[in-house]
Amino acid sequence: MYKYFVQPILFYFDPEKVHYFTFSLIKNLCKLPGVKYILKSIYNLENKSLEREVFGLTFKNPVGLAAGFDKDAKLYNELSHLGFGFIEIGTITPQAQEGNPKKRLFRLKRDQAIINRMGFNNGGMHAAVERLKKNKNVLIGGNIGKNKLTPNENAVDDYKLCFEALYDYVDYFVVNVSSPNTPNLRELQDKEPLTKLLNVLQIENHKKQKPKPILLKIAPDLTNDQLLDIIDIVKSTKIAGVIATNTTISRDGLESDDKDEIGGLSGKPLTKKSTEVIKFLSEKSGKAFPIIGVGGIHSAQDAIDKLDAGASLVQLYTGFIYEGPALIKSINKAIMARSN
Repeated sequence: MYKYFVQPILFYFDPEKVHYFTFSLIKNLCKLPGVKYILKSIYNLENKSLEREVFGLTFKNPVGLAAGFDKDAKLYNELSHLGFGFIEIGTITPQAQEGNPKKRLFRLKRDQAIINRMGFNNGGMHAAVERLKKNKNVLIGGNIGKNKLTPNENAVDDYKLCFEALYDYVDYFVVNVSSPNTPNLRELQDKEPLTKLLNVLQIENHKKQKPKPILLKIAPDLTNDQLLDIIDIVKSTKIAGVIATNTTISRDGLESDDKDEIGGLSGKPLTKKSTEVIKFLSEKSGKAFPIIGVGGIHSAQDAIDKLDAGASLVQLYTGFIYEGPALIKSINKAIMARSN
């Protein structure tokens, strides 16, 4: 129903305006009596075979919502009724920021893709915390970054601030140094600054009575040598795992009119590349750490391919926008069928 009736109407309008309209619509619908129950009955699958124990957490199913959709932790409770096993909020920065100038979000319909140059637009960590205090048993990942105006030499301070503010309200953390939309951010993926950043966060983490899993989100554009560095960094800093992958700056093979817009590309064109990165990390590390697979999941088979490549969990973003919430249930059904 979504793909053939709802999506064509939504896709007729500006994508960023539609995003906020959809948020408001879902929020208000879920206030009506019985709507949450209806959504759960349609989209939720509850089955022991779907449960996963990953980096010390229990996920009711392995299909999550990637960061970037619910940037400000405004809709995670409502989105959980659509069948997701976990929700990742953010990217959150210490201070509120507007992000990059509009227009900054583009649909590439022929490629089933999206280009965004949002630029970590969010209301800041304190606003997010106030909303996370209303969490109703949703497993939450906190994706954290630095403010645009914070120079890279001071980036560690921004990540520490977000870590401290969100610590009591998220189940795991994701260090985002791979977005192409904050100037010079990807330079933090280099071995020396990345090792320093993760070590500092781990020091803060282990001061806590119960340390939280910290994951690293990486770009799909890294070379094999850089990926080998990532493996070394994960092992040396003893963080919990990796999210592979963020958006790409590549434009290979695109056909849509907006293909040359600046920003990060997500969706179908990323399917193969992100799966290859997952497989490389898994095989070269000897499956030494968990991987959350994200990038171009538009079908149940896409998700299965990432799990087979070595991912422990998967996340949706662009596929969720193009295919709708039925995709979540479809993936979970396929996973259940394999376990029987």
